[in-house]
This record gives sequence, C-alpha cells and structure tokens, in this order.
Amino acid sequence: MTDPIKTDCLIIGAGPVGLFAVFELGILGLSAHIVDNLDKIGGQCSELYPDKPIYDIPALPECTGLSLIENLQKQIKPFNTPIDLNDRIDEIRQEQNSWFVKTTQGKEFITPNIFIAGGVGSFEPRKPPIESVTKYEGIGIRYSVPDKNYYLNKNVVIFGGGDSALDWTVELSKIAKHITLIHRRDEFKAVNHTVEQMKQLVSEGKVTLYTKNQIADANGNDDHLSSVSIKSTDGEIKSIDCDEVLIFYGLKMELGPINDWGLNLHEKQIQVNTEDFQTNLPGVFAMGDISYYPGKLKLILSGFHEAALAAQEAFRRARPDEVLTFRYTTSSTDIQKKLGVK
Repeated sequence: MTDPIKTDCLIIGAGPVGLFAVFELGILGLSAHIVDNLDKIGGQCSELYPDKPIYDIPALPECTGLSLIENLQKQIKPFNTPIDLNDRIDEIRQEQNSWFVKTTQGKEFITPNIFIAGGVGSFEPRKPPIESVTKYEGIGIRYSVPDKNYYLNKNVVIFGGGDSALDWTVELSKIAKHITLIHRRDEFKAVNHTVEQMKQLVSEGKVTLYTKNQIADANGNDDHLSSVSIKSTDGEIKSIDCDEVLIFYGLKMELGPINDWGLNLHEKQIQVNTEDFQTNLPGVFAMGDISYYPGKLKLILSGFHEAALAAQEAFRRARPDEVLTFRYTTSSTDIQKKLGVK
C-alpha cells in the first residue's frame, strides 16, 4: 500500500477559482494538488458556457469560458500542479494539524489545507430514471469518457444533443466501429460547427442519427450490455445493438459528501469568514460560488479575491515557522523566477 500524497494544499474543483488558487499558492512557494469529478478542466466554464462571452473579467473586455480556462492553465503551468479528473473527495478526517483525505478512486492525501472551490457543488450527471439503465452503469453505460481509446472498434450509442454529446460523436467516430446518436429533439444545443460536422458524418454513413427519441430500456446479461431500446415521440419502440452507451443529459449540482463534513451551511453554500475565507473547520477554506458570507457576489472575480486571501492563511498553516512577507509580483525576483520570467 502506497503512502498518502503530501501536499501543502488540496484543491477541490478545477474551475477558474480553483486554477487561480494554484497561482496564488504557487507564488508563495506552496504546492497544490487538484481533484475534480468532471472529465475535463474548467468547471462551469467548460461544461455550461465554453463559447459564451464573459464581459466582467478585469483587463479582458471579452473572453469565452474556454479561453479563460486556457489562459488560467498557461498562468499556472510553471507550478506543474497535478490534476486528478473523474475523481471526488469521499472522506476527510482531522489528524493533528492536518487533514487526511481519501477519494472515490482510492487516492489518499495528507494536507494542512483544503480549498473547496467547487462552484455551486459537485457536478453530477443527470441519469434516466430507468432501472435497467442503472443496472448497466459502469459495465456498458457511462456518463463521461475517461479514455477515448476504450471505444476503439466498438458500436457506440450516444444520447444527448448538447456540446458533450456532439463533441464525442465527432471524436469517437474516428476510432469506433460505428456511432449512433439519439436526441429527443430535432434541434441541437451545440456549437454550429460541431453540428455541421455531425451531419456530414451522417451523410457519410459513419453516424446514424435518430431524433425525437429517448432511451427506454437497456438489455443484456448480468455483466454485459448488448442493446438499448429507444422510444419515439409517436410511441414506436426500436432496438439498437451496441457494445457501449454514453449518456449526456447534462449535469446537476449537488454538495455530495461535503454535506457530511460538519461544515456550517447557509442553504446550499458553505459559510466562511471574510478575513481568510476559512470555514468553521480549521484549514478548510471555501471560495467561489460555493462560499457564503454577507454581501457575497457570485462572480468569478470575487472568487479570485477569495482565493488570494485564503492562500495567505494557507501559508501560515503550511509553514508555521516561516515569516510571510507580502510582495508584489512586479518587484519580487523570487516570484518572477517561480514564474519563469527571465
């Protein structure tokens, strides 16, 4: 059994605030490790509005959710911060002045600081309320793509009409034996370019498209999915043979295991102080949309401010024997060296 990973700060959430927290910790010389239960970096920016213009980021008159995340990744690149995707914090417990943390994938951490930067909570996939679908979760039916090569030479059925469904339809069509795309409407809520790519693949016979249909049943033996049944708006039932199914019906936001950590909550937000954005648990901080205090504004720029102040207190906890001297990045050669400035 391997020893727990030691880090100065474990960050829950790879959205914009979690990424900027890496920067603030990094310029103080603190290590960080990010865990996020989504299959890609970016949180709400990547999942909900990758191409939607954002106008209230300082010094950026206009950017998209995707470009903001790309720039934040460039900003933290010098710190080589590990990011674990498709994983979630399942357990935390206090051990003296640190926290022991365990994830659903079995990873263990020891850290004096936990930053909860999970937006409005962890994103959970919306699942069809069908017993047979639940039966085959993980053995034929999935809600994300951890490794696209898993779908090599397989017959894949994809449900959904948004960016994720169409992005993976286009991408997996390059390696899968065949793709069948099923959507409950004729219209798609995805980038026009991707919609046109999908339609081209349909015309080439690489993708079969059914609209005005939804999943009705999943069929197979105890450990192997063999087909799914779909039902049209007219009530017609059709069976489709397949090896794998991907369902992209969007995401819902839940606090998940955070509910059981003993944190003071205000409705579905975590109460913090405004000095360092620490919760009622020592060394556990909350920032971004998930945090609550009087006058709270759910803005990305507010989350950046909260991360900066939380990092100062995180340093004191991680380096209790060192003196923290506040320095500007413009005048500190030490900080500039960390950022690779020549």
